[in-house]
Amino acid sequence: MSEQSRMSEQKQKDAKDAAVDLREEMLRGAKALSGQQSPQGQHVPQGQQDRQGKGGVTSDLSIDETLLLHAVGWEPVDLVFGVSTVSIPPGWWNWGQGEIEAASEAHQRAVSTASSRLRHECGQVGGRGVVGVRISVVVEPSHIDAELVGTAITPLTGASGRSRGSEPFVSDLSARDFTLLHRAGWEPVGLAYGTSFVYVPRRSAGTALRQSSQNVELTNFTQAMYAARESAMERMQSSAIAMGGTGIVAVQVTEGPMSFARHAVRFGAWGTSVRLAGDSHHYADPQVVLPLDDVVVEFEAQSLRN
Repeated sequence: MSEQSRMSEQKQKDAKDAAVDLREEMLRGAKALSGQQSPQGQHVPQGQQDRQGKGGVTSDLSIDETLLLHAVGWEPVDLVFGVSTVSIPPGWWNWGQGEIEAASEAHQRAVSTASSRLRHECGQVGGRGVVGVRISVVVEPSHIDAELVGTAITPLTGASGRSRGSEPFVSDLSARDFTLLHRAGWEPVGLAYGTSFVYVPRRSAGTALRQSSQNVELTNFTQAMYAARESAMERMQSSAIAMGGTGIVAVQVTEGPMSFARHAVRFGAWGTSVRLAGDSHHYADPQVVLPLDDVVVEFEAQSLRN
């Protein structure tokens, strides 16, 4: 065998020996996160295993939000997701009257299913609730996509972690708002939501011709928006009552027409359903803090002229 062939075989052997078994490395990393062994493969004492057995913490909360949760006896567990896509039968976006029932039902089902999956995943990782939920709903002509992302939290060991519900709660409140709510004696129950799609009534040819050159209110759009709003708000309140809530906080709304259906309007509303956790409400004592690291906006006096 030539010297060149031996050198080539030796290089291949060295490369094979130096190759990293990716599957083995992933298993080793998973075991390290679960507390079974340290990243170096060393045995972890039983006391540390009890603490590390929950697995690594993955959270989109900021450091101060995490510390605030600790201050009221809670801690983040993991980042959880809930996704659902519900189809809309063809033909429902054509001209019609009243509510577009198929679209409204598809939206309600998509958000409800995504919320249930988020709650289920929270329970699987050992959480008692989800905070900071980001809600993304995309309306397409043939389907509706709902995506919910948040951080699962659980009471610290030895803390009461006031939560009477048998199932984990889902809330779009930030960790700061959750802390204030907790200190005031209230607790989140779940995500309340409601949506309605309504056809915009047609104008007669004569009315459309007269209004084309006038600056007047388009009452058909106004009426459709009011109808959609009433239905959406009623559904949101009904969902809050059904889950045992006595109020809704941090309500957000989305409204307006859709690019593919200008003759229809959409109104959606969602917020966190809450209830009193104890016998009475506790008045929080807020403290005003003036930050000293604000960015100073500089400008030239000449920019104010002309």
